[in-house]
Amino acid sequence: MSGMQVIKPGPLTLLQDLGRQGWQHLGVSPAGPMDGQAARWANRLVGNPVTAPLLEIALGGAEFEIQADTWLALTGAPLDARLDGESLPPWSCFPVHAGARLRLGFAQAGQRAYLAAAGGGFQASPTLGSVASNRREGLGGADGRGGPLVAGQVLACAKVRGLHERRCGPAWRFVPDYRQSPTLRVIFGGDAEAFGMAQQEAFCAQPWRLSPQSDRMGIRLGGATPLVPPRRQWSLGVVTGAIQVPPDGQPIVLMADRQTMGGYPLLGFVHPLDLGRLAQCPAHHEVRFAPVELTEAQADWRRFLAFFGG
Repeated sequence: MSGMQVIKPGPLTLLQDLGRQGWQHLGVSPAGPMDGQAARWANRLVGNPVTAPLLEIALGGAEFEIQADTWLALTGAPLDARLDGESLPPWSCFPVHAGARLRLGFAQAGQRAYLAAAGGGFQASPTLGSVASNRREGLGGADGRGGPLVAGQVLACAKVRGLHERRCGPAWRFVPDYRQSPTLRVIFGGDAEAFGMAQQEAFCAQPWRLSPQSDRMGIRLGGATPLVPPRRQWSLGVVTGAIQVPPDGQPIVLMADRQTMGGYPLLGFVHPLDLGRLAQCPAHHEVRFAPVELTEAQADWRRFLAFFGG
């Protein structure tokens, strides 16, 4: 087997695809990339299907030895990326040759970078129809048990030549500036009516800071004025992007490795196109929220899926 050997895995590098669909009724989380937009761009740049497996590299600090001539794409958080010492631009697609070394420094902004290989992505045996890593549930990943990459592992990928005439990347208008404090769109729903209009307005009126206790399961937010959640006596199914409000009034945005059921009241849902931007915010980073109508969010999502082919 040849492709790419892990020399340094970095703090947390996971094999992901678009997630494990069709199993939530059995309590299985979908997993998948935290920043779905950056992941889709990485696969698009090397001509892969949108579902092709790729690497999610948290914070950077990784190193790989190339074992097969192919093309790679790197998107997401900008890193000091170097191929045999030559600097690589962010959000780019580039050829690599057997014996080359790819070194990724630590993120200069954002939290997660995505590395895709041409020819269908990195190969691994699927678990419940997906290779997406979920460490909490022990599913997927290069080892089949949800684990992160470790030094010495070899990720198989196809030999690909002549993909492009030169290096390429998306138009810069598609590349987010992870240094900025974003305003994220929220679709009020779920238990929003029980919260009341005053609490909805309070949620959008103040900045919220990301807690260091945030992870792939949920982004915890802290605000100067906590919300006052209504009481709920039963659990309901939840989705990625749902905004739970526990009794302390500090919201939690459910992310890729979320649970499938939850008992905390739901204030609403983060616009699916803004979840990736939230996933790139570091601890203590400030975000704000603004309301968006459901019909507008649905139209945005349809255009996004059409652009990336579903």
